[in-house]
Amino acid sequence: MRDKDISAPRSKTGLKPLRRLWAFLLPYRLIMLGTGVALLVAGSAFLVIPAIFRYAIDYGFQTHNERVLDKILVAGLVTALVMAGATYARYGLVSWLGERVVADMRRAVYAHILTLSPAFFEITRSGDILSRLSADTGILQSLVGSSISVALRNCVLLVGGIVMMLTTSAKLTGMVLLVIPAVVIPIIVFGRKVRVLSKTYQEKVADISASTEETVYGIRTVQAFGHETISRDLFNGTVDTTLRAARGYIRMRGFLVALIIFFVLSSICVILWVGGHDLLAGKITSGQLTAFLFYAGIAAASTGALSEASGDIQRAAGAAERIFDLLAVQPAIAAPATPIALPAPRGALSFAGVTFHYPARPGIAALDDVSFDVKPGERVAIVGPSGAGKTTLFQLALRFYDPQQGAVILDGVDIKAADPHDARARIAIVPQDPVIFSTDAWQNIAYGRPDASKEDILAAARAAHADEFLSALPDGYDTFLGEKGVRLSGGQKQRIVIARAILRNAPLLLLDEATSALDAESERLIQAALDQLMRDRTTLIIAHRLATVVNADRILVMEDGRVVATGTHSELIAQGGLYARLAKLQFGAQAA
Repeated sequence: MRDKDISAPRSKTGLKPLRRLWAFLLPYRLIMLGTGVALLVAGSAFLVIPAIFRYAIDYGFQTHNERVLDKILVAGLVTALVMAGATYARYGLVSWLGERVVADMRRAVYAHILTLSPAFFEITRSGDILSRLSADTGILQSLVGSSISVALRNCVLLVGGIVMMLTTSAKLTGMVLLVIPAVVIPIIVFGRKVRVLSKTYQEKVADISASTEETVYGIRTVQAFGHETISRDLFNGTVDTTLRAARGYIRMRGFLVALIIFFVLSSICVILWVGGHDLLAGKITSGQLTAFLFYAGIAAASTGALSEASGDIQRAAGAAERIFDLLAVQPAIAAPATPIALPAPRGALSFAGVTFHYPARPGIAALDDVSFDVKPGERVAIVGPSGAGKTTLFQLALRFYDPQQGAVILDGVDIKAADPHDARARIAIVPQDPVIFSTDAWQNIAYGRPDASKEDILAAARAAHADEFLSALPDGYDTFLGEKGVRLSGGQKQRIVIARAILRNAPLLLLDEATSALDAESERLIQAALDQLMRDRTTLIIAHRLATVVNADRILVMEDGRVVATGTHSELIAQGGLYARLAKLQFGAQAA
């Protein structure tokens, strides 16, 4: 699967997705072995209890033998101690196993998400991804840390109970065995429906996560446009849909449990009636009947518990399918098997006959046969109306996408033939929408160079004119900047991003409207810093305000995904055309 919609309907796969859990369980085989031993010991001790009761009734109560009762007391205490110790070990081991396995799964899912290309995130909601990373892994944690142990324990009790019933009364055991198909068949038939309904419910829960995440991210926009009531109603509708899905799942699972309970308890009533007649006829002792009823009760309770566990397992199968669907997605952008090593960094960049369509817009060419060369150290501006393809050039230069035709060449090497990490290591970018992470200023500025010293970080902040406001924060550079930098203004965010690019010190610099969020005074300061930053390095500048690019070595004019003109500011003014019209709109008579 390559960058496909992971929320698309899947064919019914039963419990097969759970098989892939084995890869995560295998490293903890010693814990699983210890859990299995503890489970067998606890189950065996529990099965001894009815035998003790039988011995007490037949050889203690009815014969008035006090010595037998003393032995029974000792046996009961020893059995209780063994069972308690084994249960403690089983619970502790299996709970720890669940925590470890799910921690490993979360690491694997998160690491995999980091490898996926932007094309994947175009067609996948972030809330759905977060739901798989949290809610679905939580369901699997419950499975590994509880449900599987409960199921295995009850399997031991069921098998052991049937064996002990056979040793007590073969006739009554035969009657019990006749009931088993009536219990097992509903588990198989309705269990499949429970799994399908469970997966549907989990997908609706993911819709809630997606809706909440979008609202929290855009809360200022929601409130600014008075959209609270509409957003609330839309969210309530999503919750109602989730409730309907939950109701179907709960009804089906409840019906399954009720059906099993009816068959099991009905069979016990019949067995009690038949056993009672055998007791009155002297064919069975009181102790035997009591022990048999205990064992029948154990088998019945185990069957009921297995039906409950079956529902949990079916639900976990749906969660596992969602997680492994995500893990199965192969990144569209990856290093080739034998990547070509890039030469010494120079910052040369070329586009050779590049045509590109975004995956979400396959019928529209974002770039159409674009070709140009940028020499090392050259400062090239890219201008044009919105949607002309300017930012797309940066996306391809960073190899977030691969063109359908043509090649992007960095320092003489087609970047498709190089390792993406090596190519991106030569690039620093200042995006139009600054990205601030939920941490302090130190880590935000050092994001592209984590090993940088504090002195280097401070120097970059000063060069970007960010030191003044960062030093004034309550804890200075240690201040938590809030989620997505909510505690900062737009201009302050932009200056931190510029400081990040300065610290990166890459040979190729991409500036996407780098001063768009700044006031006139800040823009003047930042422009001076950028002039220093751009010195002796290749720079591509996207700008709508032509005043920021008039001194560029060369200007590319783009329209409808094509380069329609190239030259210096004076040359393009003289040529007329789109650039001259844009200049006249912005500079007025001065451009004439």
